[in-house]
Amino acid sequence: MKPQDIIAGKSSLWIFGYGSLVWKPDFKFKRSKVGYINGYKRRFWHGDNFHRGDDEMPGRVVTLIEKDDACTWGVAFEVTGSQVEESLKYLNVREAVRGGYLTRVVEFFPQGTNQSPVQALVYIATPDNPIYLGPASTEKIAAQIAVCKGKSGPNIEYLLRLAEFMRVSCPDVEDSHLFSIEAAVLATIRPVLLAG
Repeated sequence: MKPQDIIAGKSSLWIFGYGSLVWKPDFKFKRSKVGYINGYKRRFWHGDNFHRGDDEMPGRVVTLIEKDDACTWGVAFEVTGSQVEESLKYLNVREAVRGGYLTRVVEFFPQGTNQSPVQALVYIATPDNPIYLGPASTEKIAAQIAVCKGKSGPNIEYLLRLAEFMRVSCPDVEDSHLFSIEAAVLATIRPVLLAG
């Protein structure tokens, strides 16, 4: 599905972020809400050879994997008026061109009571993508994240900011994949920090 098809005739659009968008959207928006989508789990299975790695050492960033009984927490941003076209143009480069992500429409459930769900656009990397890395052990993913760096900074920053978002914005939600990788990365770098 192309973003142009999604926005046809719409004056507003919700965009769901579950990775770096939760702390660094880099586009103008009317408002944002923390919440979740059902049917997907967040996994560090996608390669990044631009923002958090390079061609020789791609970093690992998150994508969504379909799983019926799963849910993924993040932030949805409402864009309106000229923000719709501007944000989609920016995200097309950031997520699709540089990241290889595809777009889908999902139902987003805002955190809290008396909140109605909304349709939201989400970017997802699939195994068809040439830089998709797929599953690996927690230790292998952590080792890769600990050493990779791209134009937007170290891969470890991406991991730690995402974990911080979850602890601060969704303190009652357990994301065992994310937190186990965070613990493994910190265990890997702790001896280096103590030696310095």
